Amino acid sequence: RKRHSQGKDKTQNKLKSKEDGNGVPANAKRSKPEDQGEQDAVLRPVKLSRTELYKPPTVEELNQLKEAESLFHCSLLKMQMEELLKEVALSERRKKQIDSFVKTVTEALQSVPSFPKVELGDLSWLAGSVKVPFIMMPAENAGKFQMAPPASVDLIGSYPLGTCIKPRITVDLAVTIPAEVLQTKDDMNQRYPRKRALYLAGLAQHLSSSAEIGSMRYSCLHGNRLRPLLLLTPSGKESSNFTVRLHACLPPGYFKPSRFHPQRNNIRTKWYTGLDSSDPEPPTPHYNSSVLGDMLPRAHLQFLSAVSSQCPAFAEGVALIKVWLRQRELDQGAGCFNGFLASMTLAYLLSKHRVNNNMTAYQLLRNTLHFLATTDLTETAITLARKPDSTAPSLPEFQDAFQVVFVDPSGHLNLCAEMTECTYKQVQHEASLSMQFWDDATVNGFHALLMTPKPLERTSDHIFQLLELVKLQASCKKLKLLSELMDHSGNYVRTMLPYILSLLQQGLGQRILLLTHSLSPDPEWTVEAEPPKHKAQPPLSFGLILRPDYAASVLERGPPADSPKAAEFRKLWGPRSELRRFQDGAITEAVLWTGESACEKRLVPRQIVNHLLQLHADIPESCVRYVGAMMDDVPSTGEEESLKVVQSYDDLSRKLWRLEGLPLSVTAVQGAHPALRYTQVFPPKPLKLDYSFFGKEKSSRSLLPKEGKPCPVYIEPITVVCHMEGSGKWPHDRVAIRHLKAAFHLSLGELLTKEHSYTCRPCPTHLDVWKEGYAFRVHVAYHREPQVLRESVGPDGLLVVRDNEAAQALELATVHRPLLTSTLHGLQQQHPCFGAVCRLAKRWLGAQLLSDDIREDAADLLVASLFLHPAPFTAPSSPQVGFLRFLRLLSSFDWRNNPLVVNLNSKLTAADYTDIKNDFVAGRDSLPVMFIATPSDKKLSLWTKREPSVQMMQRAVMLAAESLKVLEPQLKDGTQIQDVKVAMRPPLDAYDVLIHLLPKQVPLLKQAVDPPLVVFSRGTEAGKAGTPGGAMPVIDYNPVALYLSELRDSFGDLALFFCDPYGGTVIAVLWKPKAFKPVPFKTSEIKARRVEVKGEQAHSVPNVEAIVEDFSVMGKDLVRSVEARTERWSV
Repeated sequence: RKRHSQGKDKTQNKLKSKEDGNGVPANAKRSKPEDQGEQDAVLRPVKLSRTELYKPPTVEELNQLKEAESLFHCSLLKMQMEELLKEVALSERRKKQIDSFVKTVTEALQSVPSFPKVELGDLSWLAGSVKVPFIMMPAENAGKFQMAPPASVDLIGSYPLGTCIKPRITVDLAVTIPAEVLQTKDDMNQRYPRKRALYLAGLAQHLSSSAEIGSMRYSCLHGNRLRPLLLLTPSGKESSNFTVRLHACLPPGYFKPSRFHPQRNNIRTKWYTGLDSSDPEPPTPHYNSSVLGDMLPRAHLQFLSAVSSQCPAFAEGVALIKVWLRQRELDQGAGCFNGFLASMTLAYLLSKHRVNNNMTAYQLLRNTLHFLATTDLTETAITLARKPDSTAPSLPEFQDAFQVVFVDPSGHLNLCAEMTECTYKQVQHEASLSMQFWDDATVNGFHALLMTPKPLERTSDHIFQLLELVKLQASCKKLKLLSELMDHSGNYVRTMLPYILSLLQQGLGQRILLLTHSLSPDPEWTVEAEPPKHKAQPPLSFGLILRPDYAASVLERGPPADSPKAAEFRKLWGPRSELRRFQDGAITEAVLWTGESACEKRLVPRQIVNHLLQLHADIPESCVRYVGAMMDDVPSTGEEESLKVVQSYDDLSRKLWRLEGLPLSVTAVQGAHPALRYTQVFPPKPLKLDYSFFGKEKSSRSLLPKEGKPCPVYIEPITVVCHMEGSGKWPHDRVAIRHLKAAFHLSLGELLTKEHSYTCRPCPTHLDVWKEGYAFRVHVAYHREPQVLRESVGPDGLLVVRDNEAAQALELATVHRPLLTSTLHGLQQQHPCFGAVCRLAKRWLGAQLLSDDIREDAADLLVASLFLHPAPFTAPSSPQVGFLRFLRLLSSFDWRNNPLVVNLNSKLTAADYTDIKNDFVAGRDSLPVMFIATPSDKKLSLWTKREPSVQMMQRAVMLAAESLKVLEPQLKDGTQIQDVKVAMRPPLDAYDVLIHLLPKQVPLLKQAVDPPLVVFSRGTEAGKAGTPGGAMPVIDYNPVALYLSELRDSFGDLALFFCDPYGGTVIAVLWKPKAFKPVPFKTSEIKARRVEVKGEQAHSVPNVEAIVEDFSVMGKDLVRSVEARTERWSV
């Protein structure tokens, strides 16, 4: 008792010490204390009294709960966004480092020395190796320049506004050029931009002597060569944490804004070309906006600061928009939708009361995306100017000069001056796509919105690049774009880009949903180097998101011959346009593209792009690198072969339906083979057999392989399930049912032979039908047979129903697989490239020796999920992009914590998704590693129940990630070796034994990733399959598969065996580590083991030498050699 009372006293003393003056536990306070000490940073468990524990929620807490319920699908989404904002926000430590470095740079800038005035072209004052960050073309320019300390140094941009986020931290400093350096006519003929560049070079020369400044590099503001920047990083360990950008700016109000009206000219033709011209001077709107932009950064900061002070969540809202833009690669490069534009857009919505000052960051993001999705700035201009002065341009005047118009608060500057129409359309498309899946409770909105990167090669169906950009100079001459070239200060790439985009948009028309282009990255170079030429930038990349209904059409039908638009059509297409008469009697202009196979038709857009660029811009085909179908021949497309298989199956199905004379009628005929859903990697082809190649067995009219000849062609049976009607005539005994099914196989064979002259071979389990060069394997099914297999009579005579593997396997083969086949066949009709993506994915799985772990049905479901749930993308419309997304799904999906739900036919509701997730979480430990749920299989994941194992799943994830690393750079970079088969060649270093097979006996050798040059005769002839009848060849004979099965049966407890089923000539063997542990000797467990005696104990261990020898013995005449890598295993 005494000990207990002492403990109680101690506890009370502790509680008293934690209480404040009012006797309330200090740690139990709901709100944070204002003065947080350093100790508060350490989180400790809080003890709450019973009163505090059950205290009613405060008004603030009730509001938070209501907000989470009404605005978010669940409170998880709210927490995810809050965590993201914490993750991208700058820490206090980082802010102190930035403030310290900014102070250092500011102090250094105040001591810039003065130099006397010199001619603008005289660089003698610029000592050392520092170069001027400007291409002085034309070289002549009048005017004076002198170096002087800056008038002021101010923080501008996102950092002082509080919207700067990680990971790329940039801090902007505006260095005001003193007025004495400038002259009143510096706005003309690039004088001011050149003085700006000279001033930056002077600053670089001065700062180069500072020990506290690490690296110094030049760059350009959003790729604009008229607005160079000086990039500074601190010295030491902090050099890579952030970058300070120095902007040389005009003194506020130095020039009248009206001098930079978009219809005014500030670059004279004579100065630029050196030639006299009588034509009126053309306007220079892009040059004007570049100079005007240097006068307004402080005014913009003041405007945004005033707006953000009224809206507490402004900074967080901008941060979320920035993350959204960054994941879509829209926030960097020339003409991008940068963070500054994001801030201005949100400010516009606040000023127009489209959003409320009290909204949360989540609401601000949602409303901004809704605004972007529904507002086309290429058609409708918007302005932040409330009362612009009388000299400010009107919105129509801005629209005449620029493709996208968003006017700043001054009323004089278009914030989107450099943005192309296609870039804004891409922003609009992405915002619209985001809004579509935002409210979809079946989509992980947070992950799709803010966590999934969308690079061009994974977003666009087709990609092409313009190489040798220097050829665009000639294009400018052909199109007579001198005035535009002057406006862009000689940047012929930026000059040509809008014309190329307009041309392609016009030519591709209905074939594409969206045309996008890469945003040229901001160039960076050292202060000792000359500025890079325009041609030095990376190739221009373009992306096409295709409309599957129109993209592959080989006919471009134009207007009638007598229509006024016919001339315009002929001008666009040139000599390819011709008059054609159609079946409806119309005579119209038309263009016919070449394309026989589905693969060739998919590349019609390439023909269009090459033709238009050559015809109108003199860009030869050699300068266009089109990467729309780099993977279509790995494997071959297979669409035509699949279609023929389906047509032959449909014919057989109709004939089975119409058979008369059966005891029971046929109720259903269902395909249960990948070829019937267009997903077979190499669909069966109709074969014409060379009878001289085979031996003949007369009694059964069969063709047998001859000894000594190469293995005959592999004939894969196409599985068909034939359901017979239910009747009381069916027995209730499992053996009797099997006998009755065998009788049906006999009857079906006799009737098909009698009525249609097909060669049939009935078996107890199936009926093989040789039809038009195809082999169909018909299984008769009785719908109650799985239930009969589950029933048994117990010892007490009672009926016991117990699930078992035989019933599950039969149900899978006769119910689930036919249903899956018909469903995926329907998906192929909606998405023409679904089958091609499946074939690529399964060819990759086979090549990487994973096809026995991720089976065909599971692989098809994985690909189906890409089409049914493409968020944040659109559904793939080319095999290439579908395959890349398959690899991304396999490598990045959280298989451990989430089920992959494939909502076939949209049968699952939001409640079903929740139930599947809850059931998955509750039973995770007993469920498969890869869990795939479908409407007919919500709890078991039938298709991945047995495989893959944890280890093989990890390997698949790793190989998918590595394959992506190999493939995506090839699509982006034309300088790399273009061999996509690299991703199909498996690494064999990890295996212990390699069994090399004789190519002569590998029937599928032609399907190998790298087929050998030697071709073996396999008993087939060229030409169409013969008439019905004839001898039946051996079906489903693949010695490699049979040998592999024997190896697994014999040594499956000791090793894993892997082989590429599509022409692989190597079987890779991996020993199981647990199998090599010595076990006590037992005479019943001596198979493939040898005995070792140590002292008085006898143990058995695997007899590796004998096992390896058995590999050769079992594979006699099939195995060429066995390569045992002895250093990789030990007993």
